[in-house]
Amino acid sequence: MTDREEAPEITLRKFMETDITKTPTGINYHDLEGGMELKSSLVHHLPTFRGLENEDPHKHLKMFHIIFTSMKPQGPTDGQIKLRAFPFSLNDRAKYWLFYVPSGSMNSWTNIARDFLHKFYPTSRV
Repeated sequence: MTDREEAPEITLRKFMETDITKTPTGINYHDLEGGMELKSSLVHHLPTFRGLENEDPHKHLKMFHIIFTSMKPQGPTDGQIKLRAFPFSLNDRAKYWLFYVPSGSMNSWTNIARDFLHKFYPTSRV
């Protein structure tokens, strides 16, 4: 583009529209083959983390793992199921964080757990 060419004008409404074809969170589900259904009984038993200062993210991950292992669906790997189930365990500030993680940047359970702890249990808290 030369100095004399102008960029096309974009309305504020168009700029604010989101592309609904993109993954709504930073979680990349690429390794899931076929459909996988999370049972409502699993989702309803997951612990809730809101991102409050007095909450312990380590405890949340431990409780998430305990409940997950007691109700693990057959078929997919643990990591695949945890990728699908983890967003259901977040609320408020924590859910907001997940929605603004760069799209597709979390592609394994290890990445999610690491980024979650980095956000909600920074080294300054240690």
